[in-house]
Parts: sequence; structure tokens; C-alpha cells
Amino acid sequence: MTLETKVHPIRRLIDYFRDREYFVLLLKIGLPIALQNFIMSSLNMVGTVMVGQLGETMVASVGVANQIFFLMNLLVFGVVSGSAIFTAQFWGKRDITNIRKVLSISILLAVAGATLFFVASEVFPAYILGIYSKDPDVVKAGSEYLRIMAISFIFFAITTTFATVLRSTGDVRTPLIVSISALSLNTLLSYLLIFGKFGFPQMGIRGAAVGIVVARVIECLALLIITYRRDLPAAARLHDLRSIDIRFARQVLKPVLPVTVNELLWAFGATAYSVIYARIGTDAMAAMSIVSSIDNLGLVLFFGISSACAILVGNRIGAGDQEMAFRYAVRSLGLGVGLAVVIGGIVLLVSRPILTLYKVSPEVLLEARRILTVIACFLWLRISNLIYYVGILRSGGDTRYAFIFDVGTIWLVGVPMASLAAFVLHLPVHLVYLFVMSDELTKSIAGLLRLVSKKWIHDLTTTV
Repeated sequence: MTLETKVHPIRRLIDYFRDREYFVLLLKIGLPIALQNFIMSSLNMVGTVMVGQLGETMVASVGVANQIFFLMNLLVFGVVSGSAIFTAQFWGKRDITNIRKVLSISILLAVAGATLFFVASEVFPAYILGIYSKDPDVVKAGSEYLRIMAISFIFFAITTTFATVLRSTGDVRTPLIVSISALSLNTLLSYLLIFGKFGFPQMGIRGAAVGIVVARVIECLALLIITYRRDLPAAARLHDLRSIDIRFARQVLKPVLPVTVNELLWAFGATAYSVIYARIGTDAMAAMSIVSSIDNLGLVLFFGISSACAILVGNRIGAGDQEMAFRYAVRSLGLGVGLAVVIGGIVLLVSRPILTLYKVSPEVLLEARRILTVIACFLWLRISNLIYYVGILRSGGDTRYAFIFDVGTIWLVGVPMASLAAFVLHLPVHLVYLFVMSDELTKSIAGLLRLVSKKWIHDLTTTV
């Protein structure tokens, strides 16, 4: 075998990723989304640091209350990401009429789901939070925080629906600007109201909740005004909703509902993890709350890549170019996993100085560092699954396969392994989190097999 023959596969690999058009499109779509997520996660971490000045009980209170928002968020995300399968493919055909019909259905579903969470949070917050923590101080403070924050749920659902459709049509700039402005306002108001600065009342964690509500309302109104004044593709009218027939709605809901149920059941699985962490102790929950804000910051780049992948792959499928859709999928996966290894190393380097910002006990800080070490080592595995299931399979309309393995592994592998580690082996929370990675490993193998089969590619625009 000659040297040229040995090098040939490497050259082929380099050539496979040598596509200027792909990277230009990826940066155009993914970079603003990543930037938005970076600013969002940065400001969320600042908010956690501010709450962290009030002690581990307040940090844990906000952490358990945010689990309800997390569930609602994933329900809404399931609806809008399922709908985005259609809007991205319809945009490949420049079919604005059907894009607005899909948006109308998406709004109805997202607002209905957010309303259910709003009512539950207002009527019996203590009962809900009692599932996560048995500490009465945590439940009491968390209930006060949740009752206020829940007012923002419906506004959040509307904003997310419109923003997702705008991104599917290539307009990432408008949601970016609106979101950054709202999040900046949220951080400012939280600072003023948590600590009572410049004449504002000192409200503690209730002030953080008020800041969220005001920012979400303004964000929603601003995005709607811009969308309709500019008559953007997402500017659906009442007649778009009236023009939807049963057959159209049925064909749209066929892939959307599995994604929605997928996200909801996955969210309950993730909630089961949080319950397990909380039952280990308040310190464990406080450590996970701190780590969560840092972890979200580390994921921002990959949310941009997976979102851009979904849009680019969906656009190519809608345009009838399935081979290029497959190439875009593989390139996005390779890029994401490679960058995840680098980001994981950075997390290891910066974890110690970041954790010194929190005024919590040394035990909580030590456990947080250990959890971050596990996160850094397995980040590449989690990113591969993010791109497989959100960026590739869903954009190809392969929602049933994604549902089976995304939900099945968390309930049949992840939750049992975490329960074994926490309640049978009585391991500390960072080792319990390590056991959770068995879910990610199983899911990643299933995702790779499906990707190479190409059975995930479906042109859904031909069905409506």
C-alpha cells in the first residue's frame, strides 16, 4: 500500500468538509442563534450569581421553581420545533401561505400548553415543588417565586413560536435583537429589585421573578409589532387560521405531536433526574442549580449549530436535494463533536474561578466542581445527540424514530441508572450524574445508525 493510498481517506474527509457555501450559511444562521443563546445564558448565570448572594436555600428555591419553567419550555419547544420541520421545508419552496397556516396551528398548541402550566403554578405551586424538595424553606420561597414568574409563560410561548418561524425562513436577526434587549432589561430589573438599588424595593428572589415577567411581556410585544409592521413571512392573519382544513391540520400534526410528546416525556425524565438530585439533599440541588447555569453557557454554540443544521437540512429536503441534505447533516455532526471536545477542555479550565463568584458553602462548591468535570468529559456525547435528534432526524421528518430513542433511553436507561446510583449505592451527586451518561451513550449509538441509513429523509411538503 503506497503512502498516497494511505493518505487518500484523510484527503477525502478534508474535501468532504471543504464547502464554502455550507459554512457561509451555517455562520449566517447559526452564529446569531448561538449569540442569542450565549447572551441569554450569560445573563441567566448573572441572575443565578445575584440570587447566590442570598445563600444556598434561595439558590435551591429558584432551581426547583425553574424546573416548572423547564417543563413548560420543552413543551413549547416540542410544538415549535415540530412545526419548524414544515416551515423550513416550505421555505425551501418559498410557500409563505402554508408557512402561516402552520404558524397558526403552532400558536394554538403552544399557548394551550403554556396556559396549563400557568394555572397549575398559580393554584398549587407548593404541591408541585414539594415533589422536588422536602425542605419547607425551599418550597415556601420557591412557591412565591413561581407564582410571579408563571405570569410570563403565555407571553414566552407566543414569542418562541414567532421567533422559531422567523429563523426557519432565514431571519435570525430580528429575534436576536429583540431577545437581547429583553434579557438585558431582565438582568437590570433583577439587580434593582433583588437588592433594592436606586430607590427600588428590596424583594429578594421575588424581584428576580418580577424582572422576568416585565422583560417577557416587552419582548413579546416588540416581536409582534416588528413582524406585522414589516409583513414578515411569520405575519399570520386570522384568515390563515380559517383557511386550514382538517386534512392539512392532520398532516401537520402527524409529525408535530410526536415531537411535542417527545419533548414532554423527555422533560419529565429530566425532571425525574432533578427529583433524584434534590432527594440527595439541598446542597446537591444547590450544586446542580449552579452547574446548570454554567452548563447552559457551554452549550450555546451547539444550539446554534443544531438549529442551523435543522434549517439548512430542512431547506434542502424541501428543495428536493436529498444528497446535499445528508452532506449538511454529516458536516454539522462532525463540526459539533469536534468543537465539543474543545469547549469541554475550556470548561475544565474556567470552572474554579467561575465558582468563586457564588457565596455558598465549600461543600456545595466542591460538588459543583466535580459535576462540571463530568460534564466537560462527556460534552461531546451530549452534543452528538443534540445534533442527531434536534438538528437532523426532526428536520428530515423522522419524528417517530427520534421519539422512540430520545424518550425510551431516558426512561429505560437513564432514570433507572440514576436511581440505582442515588438510592441503592448512595453515591454523591456527581457520580449519580456520571451514571446518567449511560442514557446519552445509548442514544448516540442509535442516532449514528439512523443517520448513516438515510431512512430519516422525508419530504413532508408533498403530503399537504
